[in-house]
Amino acid sequence: MKIAVVGTGYVGLSNAVVLAQHHEVVALDINPEKVEQLNNRVSPIVDPELQEFLTHRELDLRATTDPAQAYEGAEWVVIATPTDYDTETNFFDTSSVESVLDGVIAHAAGATVVIKSTIPVGYTERLREKHPELTILFSPEFLREGRALYDNLHPSRIIVGDTGERGRHFAEMLLEGALDKEVPVLLTGPTEAEAIKLFANTYLAMRVAYFNELDTYAATRGLDTRQIIEGVGLDPRIGAHYNNPSFGYGGYCLPKDTRQLLANYGDVPQTLITAIVDANTTRKDFIASDILARNPKVVGIYRLIMKTGSDNFRASSIQGVMSRLQARGIEVIIYEPSLEEETFQGCPVVNDLEEFDAAADVVIANRLDPSTAVFGDKLYTRDLYSRD
Repeated sequence: MKIAVVGTGYVGLSNAVVLAQHHEVVALDINPEKVEQLNNRVSPIVDPELQEFLTHRELDLRATTDPAQAYEGAEWVVIATPTDYDTETNFFDTSSVESVLDGVIAHAAGATVVIKSTIPVGYTERLREKHPELTILFSPEFLREGRALYDNLHPSRIIVGDTGERGRHFAEMLLEGALDKEVPVLLTGPTEAEAIKLFANTYLAMRVAYFNELDTYAATRGLDTRQIIEGVGLDPRIGAHYNNPSFGYGGYCLPKDTRQLLANYGDVPQTLITAIVDANTTRKDFIASDILARNPKVVGIYRLIMKTGSDNFRASSIQGVMSRLQARGIEVIIYEPSLEEETFQGCPVVNDLEEFDAAADVVIANRLDPSTAVFGDKLYTRDLYSRD
């Protein structure tokens, strides 16, 4: 059976690999460099399991930039294209999804379309009304950047927004490719599945914001954050997980998903969702103020990435802190080995660690790693546990 997977980011590529263990998969992407890498069995993103599977496993997988090659003969089309949040409309930009549907109509109108991109609540039903000739499902994705394939090989749950035979079949395909077989499977309505995705990520953002505000309180009052967190976590209803303070929740999913959920509320009464969104801004304001209290002349930004083991720094929280420092006239330099450019957002990139260390009065790191030990007392972080 032929499956077209559109988009080769974390979601698309991990799903393509999972499905290619048992089916013919053609990955479609507009980036020729990524397509060439995939056809040479090189992962275009940092993910150890993805690279291992591409190198050593038997996969019926190829990539192309040609929509006709990808769609023609496909029985399933999985959409994993970016849906960035548009601040002007207060909604996800779903134009990439609609563009894919145009291609499906042109080349594979009989295929079942599965949307993996994160979308607003109610979007799938609107698409079904607009395109009654297509079979369209939504299946939310729950994965971590840098561990995308691992999370699809060992899924915590499989959710498909369709209670019919097509939804059941797609869930079975995902389970077929997983290494864990005792996985909870939930078939729901498409709108309920969309809500599950946004509410799950907003809950995670709330937990990040909660422990960050606990840390802000402790730091302001001169208390031991670690002791408070460990004491709070002894309650089994709370637990000692996902509790490491940071500069704020960031990355591709949590910031945009929380704002999209807030927008979806419309005239529905709420206060908590607004507070979760606002808390992230408040935390970055505090971090910047705390750094400025050290009276630095030059602040070094150690890594722009959102978290350890990721190569993605899109919407990373440390960039929000960086922009606040720049606005206050502080000179900022950046250490980010994944950057080839000499500057980033007006700041010099210094990728010689010794030179970077010598030039900075204060070095800030959202997450610690073995290299941060060299900075000694000039290091500023809120990371207590060296984990995400």
